[in-house]
Amino acid sequence: MPPRLILNADDFGLTPGVNRAIAELHQAGVLTSATLMATGPAFDDAVAIAHANPTLGVGCHITLVDGTPVAHPQSIPTLIGSDGKTLRPSLIDFTQALLRGDIHEDDIEREALAQLQKLQRAGIDVTHLDTHKHTHLFSAVARPLLHLAQRASIGAIRNPFEPSFTRALGHGGLLRRLQIYALNSQQARFMRIPQIVHNHVLTTDGTLGISATGHLNANTLAETLAALPSEGLFEFCCHPGYNDPDLDAITTRLRGTRDVEREALLKVLPQRILQPGAPELIHYGDLGFMGAMRKLGRFQPNTGYEKIL
Repeated sequence: MPPRLILNADDFGLTPGVNRAIAELHQAGVLTSATLMATGPAFDDAVAIAHANPTLGVGCHITLVDGTPVAHPQSIPTLIGSDGKTLRPSLIDFTQALLRGDIHEDDIEREALAQLQKLQRAGIDVTHLDTHKHTHLFSAVARPLLHLAQRASIGAIRNPFEPSFTRALGHGGLLRRLQIYALNSQQARFMRIPQIVHNHVLTTDGTLGISATGHLNANTLAETLAALPSEGLFEFCCHPGYNDPDLDAITTRLRGTRDVEREALLKVLPQRILQPGAPELIHYGDLGFMGAMRKLGRFQPNTGYEKIL
C-alpha cells in the first residue's frame, strides 16, 4: 500500500494572492487541502474559493498569536497582549506566558471555538484543525483543541512534529533545525492526549516541510518526496502564494518564498505522481468514519450554531 499524503497550504484567507495560488494549485492537482484563517483579511474571498472547489479539503488555521481575536478580548484575557485588544504579538511572548502558566486553557478553547464557528457559519465543512506557528505542539494548547475537535465533530488535527527522515535532510537553517529538534521533545505528550490515544480525533504520522519553511524550492521538495517511506500517512505543509502588493501590507516573514513554493509544487508534484510508488494524495476529510460518510454523501457537518462548550 503506497503512503498517503495530504498536501496542505497554510494561511488560506491571508491575501487574495495566497487564495488565488491555493485555487490554482488545487485545480492543477498538486494541492489537496488548505487551512483557513478566520481572522484573515481575505477571509470572504477564501470562502468563495472553497465553495467553488468542493474537492479541496478545508481546515481551520487556529490563530492564537499575532492577530485580532474573533472572541471578545474581555472573554479571553490571558491570550490578549498589552494593548488589551489583540492577541499576544509574538510566538516568544506566547510561549513564555504558556510555560509560566499565565495562559488559561479555557481561553484557548473559547477563542478556537469562535474561529471554528466563523468558518462553519460561512458554510465550510471543516476537515481538521491546525495552528498558526504550530502552537499546538505544546500539550497545554493541544488539549483544549482536541477537546473542542471531539465535541464539534472535527475528525482530525495536524501532527505538528516533523519525522526524523525529513529532519535528517538538513533543510532550513541550523538554528531552525535545532529549534525543531528541541521542540520534538513535546511529541510524546501530544501522542498521550486521550483523543489521540483512542482515535477520537485522527492525526498523521508526522508533518513534512516544517524545517524547510522559508527554504522550500523545487530541490528541497523533490528530496522530501523522495524520502517518503513505502507506507504511512503524512502531511506536507507549505505556504504558497503570490508576492504582490497585498502581501506587502501583511506582517509575515514569508514573502518571495511564496512564489518559489508555488512554482515548486507545479514543477515537482506532476513528475512525482507518475513515478512508481507515488503517494496517494488525499485530504483530512477522507480519513476515518467521517471520511467514509463524506464519500457516501451522508456526513452532516456542524453549522456553527451548535452549543459546544
